Amino acid sequence: MPEPSAESLGAASAETVEHLVRSKLSEALGGRRGIIESAVPTIAFTLLWVSTHELRLALTISVAITVGLLLLRVVQRSSVQFVLNALFGIGIAALFVLRAAGKEGATADEIGRAFFTPGLLYNGGYAVVIILTILVGWPIVGFMVGSVTGDPTAWHDDKALVKLCSRLTWLLVLPCLIRVAVQLPLWLNSEVGLLGVSKIVLGWPLQIAAFAAMAWLLSRNKTPVAETES
Repeated sequence: MPEPSAESLGAASAETVEHLVRSKLSEALGGRRGIIESAVPTIAFTLLWVSTHELRLALTISVAITVGLLLLRVVQRSSVQFVLNALFGIGIAALFVLRAAGKEGATADEIGRAFFTPGLLYNGGYAVVIILTILVGWPIVGFMVGSVTGDPTAWHDDKALVKLCSRLTWLLVLPCLIRVAVQLPLWLNSEVGLLGVSKIVLGWPLQIAAFAAMAWLLSRNKTPVAETES
């Protein structure tokens, strides 16, 4: 069986990557309900903490709401993925908060900001790893292309495709960089209320914008494909 030419591989990859980005967007968002379920625990904790400064109350209500959403999903026999993600996030955040509360001399705002520490660490670590894949010339989106074409590394032989994948990977990591840039100063200043607002605003809305930009870049279809050598 003849090997596919670079031109046919490039054209197929561009089409499949676009389809992949769109499908990943749909999967990641989980519809309006998934977005709401991901945001509700953070909104509840932020509002309760800012208004009452009662740590136990804020955590308890946040967890209770999330468990309620989980039970509703179970009763309706629908996917519990996004509620479980939110519950896991709340659990990790609660551990950080309780650890901060146990430190001698910790202020209320320092304890409150601990709720947002895991998210900040995650975004920072994720950004470092993804950027490294770009710098070493193996952008992570390229492996998404490989998962579709059936060959995890064939895309790397096409310089134009590597360049396109690098641009797509930059768009993928951009939300994490923005979150760290905005939230780190707020965290250092213990601005709990603003941290809560930024976590919501820079969450799914920013992720949607990144996926949309990736789809737009792919739809331009102006990336030339390297020709095979005779």
